[in-house]
Amino acid sequence: MAKVFFDTNILVYTVDKKDVAKHEESRRLVKRISSDHLPVISTQVLQEFYSAITSKLRVDPIVAKNVLHNYRNIEIVSADLGLIEQAVDISVLFQLSFWDSLILAAAEQANCSLILTEDLQDGQKIRGMKVVNPFLNPGFAIG
Repeated sequence: MAKVFFDTNILVYTVDKKDVAKHEESRRLVKRISSDHLPVISTQVLQEFYSAITSKLRVDPIVAKNVLHNYRNIEIVSADLGLIEQAVDISVLFQLSFWDSLILAAAEQANCSLILTEDLQDGQKIRGMKVVNPFLNPGFAIG
């Protein structure tokens, strides 16, 4: 089974109903990956998700906590000093933001083959991982 890393924006769209197409696709995607593959997120993703849905979407904090609880069975990569140092290296080598690099470092540490995000260039390969924007490539194949 392939390991697939979810960036924050994919999870936020599962709650955000403003863009109906992205909302429905992200929900379908999370369900598909969770049943057929091994989903991975990081502590950074959980923090950003909580912050985004409570501030931008105005989700009640207790409701947001309950939504977070749904991710308890997903592999979660913790951002420790070693991961942060890897993110700095990735940021310098690939000229990416630190935060995007921290996502890449977490996905790499978990041995993910795919990173699902809107924030990086679709189709790009970084350190052996493929970046996929699922909204540009609905129904993409997972290797």
